[in-house]
Amino acid sequence: MESNTKKQKSEIAALEEKLPWEMIEEILSRVPPESLVRFRVVCKRWKAILDDKTFVYNHKDTFRFILTTKSKIYSVSIDPKIVVRELSLDIPGRLESQKPTKLVNCDEFLICSTDTGAAVCNPWLKQITWIRETRFKFHGIGYPHTNTNSTGEKRAYKTIWCNYVKWKIYDLASGTWKYVVSKPGDTNKEKKQIALAHSLSGVLMNGNLFWIVSVDETKYHLETFDFSREGFYRFCDLPCGKRHPLDALVLRVFKGDRFSVLKQSKVTKKIEIWVTKNKVNVEDDGKSVVWMRLMNFSIPNLPRLAQATYYQQPSYFIDNNERLVVCCCDKTGKPWIYIMGDNKLISKVHLDSVADPWPLHCTCFPSLVPVPRGQRDEPE
Repeated sequence: MESNTKKQKSEIAALEEKLPWEMIEEILSRVPPESLVRFRVVCKRWKAILDDKTFVYNHKDTFRFILTTKSKIYSVSIDPKIVVRELSLDIPGRLESQKPTKLVNCDEFLICSTDTGAAVCNPWLKQITWIRETRFKFHGIGYPHTNTNSTGEKRAYKTIWCNYVKWKIYDLASGTWKYVVSKPGDTNKEKKQIALAHSLSGVLMNGNLFWIVSVDETKYHLETFDFSREGFYRFCDLPCGKRHPLDALVLRVFKGDRFSVLKQSKVTKKIEIWVTKNKVNVEDDGKSVVWMRLMNFSIPNLPRLAQATYYQQPSYFIDNNERLVVCCCDKTGKPWIYIMGDNKLISKVHLDSVADPWPLHCTCFPSLVPVPRGQRDEPE
C-alpha cells in the first residue's frame, strides 16, 4: 500500500514537470467529483486547489440549484447557460423513494426532510445519511464553532429538531439524541415563537443556525442557535421586514462569511437586497453587524417571487458579477430561473423539463466534504 502511494506521488510529480499548471487544473475540472476526494491527498498543491471554492464552482459538473418533486431530483447549472439534469444518488434507500416535505441547503450539505425523518446529502458526491425521526421536525444542521476546520473535515456536525414544544439535538457522529436545556432567561413561549417564525429552516453561518423571527409581525430580527452553548440567542435586527403576508423575505449567506436578505413587496413587486457590511462574528451576539443596501430592482412586469400556494419563498444567490439569480414558481406552480442586474431583467427561463408542479427548491453549491457517516439509519 505504501509503495503504491509513493509510486502515485512520483507519477504526479513527473506529470507536473511535463504539463503547465493551467492544463492540470483543466484536467481536474473534468474529473468526476467522487474521484476528486481521493486526489486531495496527492500533494499540498492539489489539496489547495481542490479546497478552493472557485475551482469547485468552475467544475464542469457544478450546479447552483436543486429541485425535488414527488418522484425526481434535478440539478440546475447557470453558467454559461441554464442546464437542468435529472440527478440520482445511486445508493440503497435513495432520496427518490421518499416524499420530500422540505429542502434546505446548509453549507456543505443538502437536507431533505420526509415524513420519516431527514436525509443529509452531498448530491455532488452522491452520498447520503438518513436520520429516522417521525415525531420531531428537522430545523437545521450545524456544529460547535469552537471545533472547526476550514474544509469541514473535523467538524462535529449536529442537527436540531422540534415538535413545537421541545427541541433536541442529534449528533451525526455518535447517533445520539440530546434535549436542549433552556438557558437563563429563556421561556417556552420564546422557543415556540422560533418554531413558528418566518422561516422554519435555519441558515448556517460559522456553525450557528439563524432564523428570521418577527415579534409582532412588524419588527424582524435574527435568532440564532449556538451549538457550542446549546442555546437560543437574539442576534441582530433586520434592516427590513414584511408589510404584507405575501411579501418575500429570505435570508441567505453572502460570499461565504456575510448575510444577505432579499425583500420583495407583494404590492409594488420592488426587490431590495441587503447585505452585512463586514464578516459575521457569531461570538459577539450581533453587536458588530451593520447592514447596507446592495441592490434595488424596480422592473416593469417583474414576477411575484413568493406564492400563496404552499407559501413558497424564492431561492436565490448573488453571483460573482453581482447579478441576482432567483429560482421560484409562478402562480401555476411552474419553476423559473430569473437573472437580474443593473436594475433590469437579463433573462428568464422556464424549467420545462421539471414536469410536476410546485417542486421544492433551494440553492446548493457543490462541496467535496463527505457526508458524516455516523450511525446510518435507512428509511423504511
